[in-house]
Amino acid sequence: MSGQFRKDLTRRNVLAGGLAFATAGFASRITPAFATANLTFGAHDITVFSDGHLTLPMNFILPEQSEEEIAALLKPHGLATDTLTPDCNITLLRTGDRTVLFDVGSGANFQSTAGELPGHLAEAGIDPSDITDIVFTHAHPDHLWGILDDFDDPLYPEAQIWMPQAEWDYWRADDTLAKTPEERKSFVVGAQARFDVIEDRVNMIKPGQEVLLGVEAVDTAGHTPGHMSYMLHGGSESLLVVGDAISNTVISFEKPGWASGSDQDRDMGIATRKALLDRLAQDGSRVIGYHFPHPGGGHVERTGDAYSFVAA
Repeated sequence: MSGQFRKDLTRRNVLAGGLAFATAGFASRITPAFATANLTFGAHDITVFSDGHLTLPMNFILPEQSEEEIAALLKPHGLATDTLTPDCNITLLRTGDRTVLFDVGSGANFQSTAGELPGHLAEAGIDPSDITDIVFTHAHPDHLWGILDDFDDPLYPEAQIWMPQAEWDYWRADDTLAKTPEERKSFVVGAQARFDVIEDRVNMIKPGQEVLLGVEAVDTAGHTPGHMSYMLHGGSESLLVVGDAISNTVISFEKPGWASGSDQDRDMGIATRKALLDRLAQDGSRVIGYHFPHPGGGHVERTGDAYSFVAA
């Protein structure tokens, strides 16, 4: 995995005709009425929409750390030590004649504080039928379940759907439900139900594939078996839509070797996270994190043996 992973991250100039960064860099303008942030990306437009936030118990997020270790890390940042309330940031890319969503949020059936994307799209004047492509990082509820409306019909009727092949295969496998812990069986049932509805519209993605012009799939498995991030290329510049491969701007950056309870394969999640942070710190690519503080954009810097997130 690491060899392909590094190869994917260094193909910054290979995809001809990709997106171009503005010379001023990666700037954001928050528009509270829409709960969005507009990011300058050359002649192309990126908007980060909020889908709301989640509430997660800390003993789920950091199952292997003591209360003292958690407090020592989080209290200096003014963060609670018993729960996390991560934002959910959904990236919309307009390029050429394509209007692309990376993930679609929770919909109405996961947590009551999430599922806000459709309302924010409407406030921004974007109809669901305007979306031409939906590119998934993985199939957890807060990324996938918003693909259907309240009547379990496809919410984005004109969109081509792009899904990592390994992710699709895992969630659809006959034995996945039986092998899944009881507290996460609803994830499997929910994913399978949605896959059944959208299967005729799904295009499979493999690592290194150019999904759309200037959008390259990067293998970041560990959080889930087929988790994919997406590098947006533009000349010598790049921006990574990271999904959940890096999930928190304090924990993941300062303690990348701590196991995350949200990662299906904790060891692989650690290895992927460390390699990704190291590469992003070296090559200077911008990043948008799904669960970073809204709007989620910035870049990675090395800080001693760890890393820091510098918000745009």
